[in-house]
Amino acid sequence: MKRIIPLDRLGSLPEGLASLSAQGVLQNRQKFGTNIIVEAPGGGWSALVKDTLRDPMLWFLLGTSILFFLTGSRTESLVLAIALIPFLCMDAYLHRRTQASTATLADLLAARATVVRQGQREVVDARELVPGDLVEVSGGQPFPADGLLVSVESAQVDESALTGEAYPVRKVAACSSWVPGKDMALDDSAWGFAGTRMLTGNAYLRVVFTGRETLYGEIVHTALAGRHGRTPLQHAVARLVGNLLLVSIAFCVLLAAVRVYQGHGWLDAFVSAVTLAVAALPEEFPVVLTFFLGVGVYRLAKRKALVRQAVAVENIGRVTTICCDKTGTLTEGKLTLAHLLPVEGSSREHLLTMACLASRRDSGDPLDDALFQASGCDDEPTVLASFPFTEARKRETTVVEQQGKAMALGKGAPETVLSMCTVSTTEMTSWQTQVSQLAAEGHKVLACAWRDWTGNLEKEPANDFIFAGLLAFEDPVRDGVKEALAQCHAAHIRVIMVTGDHPDTARAIASEIHLGGHSPQVMTGDEFEQRLANNDVTAIRAVDVVARAIPAQKHALVQHLQAQGELVAVTGDGVNDVPALKCADIGIAMGERGTRAAREVASIVLMDDNFRTIVDAIAEGRQLFNNLQQSYQYLLMIHIPLVLTAALIPLMGFPILYLPIHIVWLELIIHPTALLVFQNAAQHDSLRSHPSRRVKHFFDARQTVIIGFTGLLVTVLVYWSYARSLGLGRDIEHARAMALAVLIFAGAGLTAALSRFRGIAASVVMAGALLSALIFIQVPMLSTLLALRPLHFDDWLIAGLSGVFIALPVVYDQWASARLGGDGTD
Repeated sequence: MKRIIPLDRLGSLPEGLASLSAQGVLQNRQKFGTNIIVEAPGGGWSALVKDTLRDPMLWFLLGTSILFFLTGSRTESLVLAIALIPFLCMDAYLHRRTQASTATLADLLAARATVVRQGQREVVDARELVPGDLVEVSGGQPFPADGLLVSVESAQVDESALTGEAYPVRKVAACSSWVPGKDMALDDSAWGFAGTRMLTGNAYLRVVFTGRETLYGEIVHTALAGRHGRTPLQHAVARLVGNLLLVSIAFCVLLAAVRVYQGHGWLDAFVSAVTLAVAALPEEFPVVLTFFLGVGVYRLAKRKALVRQAVAVENIGRVTTICCDKTGTLTEGKLTLAHLLPVEGSSREHLLTMACLASRRDSGDPLDDALFQASGCDDEPTVLASFPFTEARKRETTVVEQQGKAMALGKGAPETVLSMCTVSTTEMTSWQTQVSQLAAEGHKVLACAWRDWTGNLEKEPANDFIFAGLLAFEDPVRDGVKEALAQCHAAHIRVIMVTGDHPDTARAIASEIHLGGHSPQVMTGDEFEQRLANNDVTAIRAVDVVARAIPAQKHALVQHLQAQGELVAVTGDGVNDVPALKCADIGIAMGERGTRAAREVASIVLMDDNFRTIVDAIAEGRQLFNNLQQSYQYLLMIHIPLVLTAALIPLMGFPILYLPIHIVWLELIIHPTALLVFQNAAQHDSLRSHPSRRVKHFFDARQTVIIGFTGLLVTVLVYWSYARSLGLGRDIEHARAMALAVLIFAGAGLTAALSRFRGIAASVVMAGALLSALIFIQVPMLSTLLALRPLHFDDWLIAGLSGVFIALPVVYDQWASARLGGDGTD
C-alpha cells in the first residue's frame, strides 16, 4: 500500500538527515498544530447520568412501578423497581463506553520522543512534535507520529495493533530527497506509524503527519464519531409496550366513564378502572426482556463469548453477514513449519539443522520461532559473524563455529538464496516451480544454503553455497472452521474474509475452508473502493474475500452492507478495527490477542478467538429471539382476553368480572410462565436454516394474525362461559369461577403448544396453574374468600376442552411454518 504526501507538506520537510531549526519548529506548530492524537475524554459522571436518564424505557418502568405502588400492588411495584437496576446499568454502560474507549485508545501511543533539533538530541513530550522533526526510534520504542524512515538499520516493526497482522514488518529507508512540483507516494515499508512499535533495530523518522492527520488519529476520529442508539429489538419492544400502554389507558378511561354513566357510582368506577389497569399494564414485557437477556449473557459466556452489552445477545441472532479477519480467527494466528523439501541425497533433519543454525533465537521473528519450535534444539552455536536481513539483499547470513571450523549459512527469499548457490539450470527451474506452487497454496517459503568458510569475517559470504532445500511455513486453519462456514451457508449467513494479506494467500485459505466454494471471488481493498465509487453493487455482492484491505476500506464495507439491509457482525483485534467494530451491528473482539481498544468498543469478546464460537453465539442468539417471541406471544394471547373481558363485560352492564385478588392470582400464573417456561437452551449446535432479517416489528404479519385470532378466540370462550353460567341461573360467583377456569385452562393449552414441553419448567408451571384452579375453585373455604363458587363436572369438561381447542391454531401454525422451512420465529 502507498501513502501520499501532498506537495504543500513536502515544502515543510527538510531533506536527508537535516534537523529543524527553532524557527522552523515554531512555524510548523502554528501551521499544523500539536501532536495530540487522542483527545482526553470529558463530561464526567454528571454528563453520563444526564444521558442515561434520557432513555424513555427507564421512565416507563419507574412510572409503572409508582402506579402499582399507589394502587396497592406492592409485589408488582417491587419487581419493576428491581428491573430498573439492570436497565440503568446497561444504559450507563452504553453511554460511558465512548469515554472508556477514548481513554484506552491512548495506551499504545508514545509519551516521550527523542528528537534532533538544531543538530542536538533532546527528549520532548511527544505532543510537541511537528511535521519536519527528525525523531530517533530504537528497539522497543513506539513511533510517536507518522513519518518517513530516512535511515534504517535492521528495523522490524510490530504493526499488529494497527493492521491486525501478527507478524513483524521489515522496514526500508525512503528516498531522502523530494521531487519538486508534485505529490509524493511512498510504500508502507518506508513509513513508521503512530501506534506501532519498533521490535529490533534503529531508525530515524522524518515526521510527516501529526495528531488527527496520522493514520491512528484518523481511526480514532472515525471511532468516536458514531453514536450508540438502541438496538432494533429495544425499539420493537418499546413500540409494542407503548401501543399496549395507550390501549390500556384508553380502556381504563372508557370503563370508568361508562360505569359512572350506568349509575354504579364513582367508587365502583374507580375500582373497575384500577382493576383493569392492573390487568392491562404491560409491565411483564420489559421484565421478560431483561431476564431473557441476562440468561443469554450467561449462556454465551459458557460458550466462551463474553458479552459486554446484554442487548447484543438478541442482535447477534439477527446477523446476516459476518466480516471476518483471517489471521487468528479463521487461522490459528501463528506460523508453523509445514513442509521441509531437502535436496536429493540429503535429509529433512539436515535441512532443519542448517536453517536453525542460520537463525537467531529470541529474535522476535516468527519464522525463527517456528524453526526452533519444530527442531526442539536448545544448543546455541558460537556466532562468529552475522549479516542481518535487509529488503535490498532479501537474505540473512550467519557464520558459526561448528565442530572446530567455520560454516556460513544463508536463509531468505528462494530466488536470492538460489542465486548464491551452484545449481544447474534444470535444478533452478525445478526449485522455482516448487516455490511458485507452495506460494500459491498460501505458504511463506524460505530457502536455506550453507558452505564452509575460511575468509574474512567482516565480509558477507555471497557465492559458492551448497543449496540445502526449501522450508514452507503456514498459518494453519483452525479446527472446525470449515464445518462452521458450511453451517453459515446453510443458514443463509454470508461470510466475507477481510484481510491485509496478499490476494493469493487469502485465496488459498478461502479455498481450503470452502469460503465461496472452490473458486472464491477475491478483490483487493483498492478494487473494492473503486467499485464502490462506481456503484458496482453486483460485483461487491459476489465478493468472498477482500485482500490488502486498509481500515477505511473495512469500515466502508460494513457501511455498504448495512445500506443494503444486511445486519453485520465484524471481528477485529487491532486499533485499526475500532471504526468497523463500532459501526457494525455486532462488534466481536478477540480476547486472546485483541487490543484493549478493540475490546472496549466491541459488543462481544471471544475468549478463544475462534470462528466456531461466533457461529455458536449466533445459534444461541437465534434461539434466544425465538424464546423471547414465544414468551411474548403467550403474554399477548393471554392478555388480550384478560383485558377485553375485564373491560367489555362491565361495559355491557354486567357485574365486574375480575376482582383485584383474581388479577393477582392470574399474574402469579402469567409471570412465571413467561419468565421460565420458554427459557429452553438451543436444541442444536447448528444454526437454524431460516434466513434472518432486521427487526422492524417484533412480530411479522403471520404471527400478528395468529396472536390476534387466538386472543379473540379465548375472549369469546371466556365470555361465552361467563354468559352461559348466568344464563343457567347460576350466581355471579359461579360465573366468575367458570370464566377464570376457562382462561387458566386456555393459558395452559397455549403454554403446552408454544413450549412443546421442552424443559421441566413447562410441565411444572402448567401443572401448578391447573392445580391452583382446582384448589382455589373447588375448596369451599378458599373459593368463598375469592368470591367464587365450586364448579360442576360439565363446567370442568368445558374448561379442559377449551384449553385443547385454543392450542390447535398455534400447533397448526408451527406445523405450517416447519413445512415452509422455518421454525416459527420469523
